[in-house]
Amino acid sequence: MKKVLLAAAAVAFVAAPGIVVAQNAPMPWAYGFTAPPPPNTPQAQPGAPQAQDNVTKHFIPGSKLTFTRAQIANRFGPADWFPEDHPAMPKVVAEGREGANIYACSLCHYPNGKGRPENAYVSGYSYDYIVQQLTDFRSGARKTSDPRKANTGLMTHFAKEMTNQEISDAAKYFAAIPASPWIKTVEAAVVPKTRPQGGMYLRLEGNDAGMEPIGARIIETPDNIHDTEFLRNPRSGFTAYVPPGSLQKGKALVENGTTAKGQRITACIVCHGSDLKGIGQAPHLAGRSPSYIGRQLYDMKVGNRNGAWTALMAPVIAGMEEEDLLNASAYLASLRP
Repeated sequence: MKKVLLAAAAVAFVAAPGIVVAQNAPMPWAYGFTAPPPPNTPQAQPGAPQAQDNVTKHFIPGSKLTFTRAQIANRFGPADWFPEDHPAMPKVVAEGREGANIYACSLCHYPNGKGRPENAYVSGYSYDYIVQQLTDFRSGARKTSDPRKANTGLMTHFAKEMTNQEISDAAKYFAAIPASPWIKTVEAAVVPKTRPQGGMYLRLEGNDAGMEPIGARIIETPDNIHDTEFLRNPRSGFTAYVPPGSLQKGKALVENGTTAKGQRITACIVCHGSDLKGIGQAPHLAGRSPSYIGRQLYDMKVGNRNGAWTALMAPVIAGMEEEDLLNASAYLASLRP
């Protein structure tokens, strides 16, 4: 284990305090950017909330409710379009705690816990796993490999300010919601042109629209930009475009431990279960965001994610190259949760 960590440290430089950025990465697609961060990029800080319209009412087909844009984007009580889709939310999930600047969990992760590529799909994880992740954020054990990614710092702040009871309440709530399909995975050599915004990719529209080669990327994009970005519709999902052949290669890696170059590592199913839905402290992986999975694997590989169970992953990830991280992320996302 020491050799693995020393090797990772030897190929890295410090871009911001406590953050290690490998010279050949991080993989931009996993963090919502088109290129790696320049050297010595400072840690991003969340922007101040922008004034939003609080007059015009908006609606979503299937919902009985209407909300203004200010209500939709309210960090301390965002719109809940479909309260019938989930259990009653505890206060920290529905409202957060404004005095401590803890945003409502439902703002980013949605009331159903499915979230978006820039954060995490948290429903369906076990109670213990969610508690441990918040504990790891609190201790500083979870950092981002791309200092431009501000929401990792936000999670660290939230976890430090949350009481143990709030952590428990949030974990119980999201663990009680079963994981369900949210992301459609499509192999494609050419994909819609996109632009990065807020940690995810949005399709270009109008005269800028078109197609381009996918290259060595995963492009995870909303099925409906307006529903996702403006309305924050928790029923409007995502499509993940992945390179041709990545699903087959990912399957070989995940199920048999065979890398793209034919090397052998421990297969993912050994710890995460034959259905990839988790065993004990090994989390549920099937059907999760490939962007999220990709950056977690990379963060662990270079030593920026050092949680309670990360040491078990270190020898596995040490044998994975960037193509393997992409292939595993693509295949896991293609599975039914």
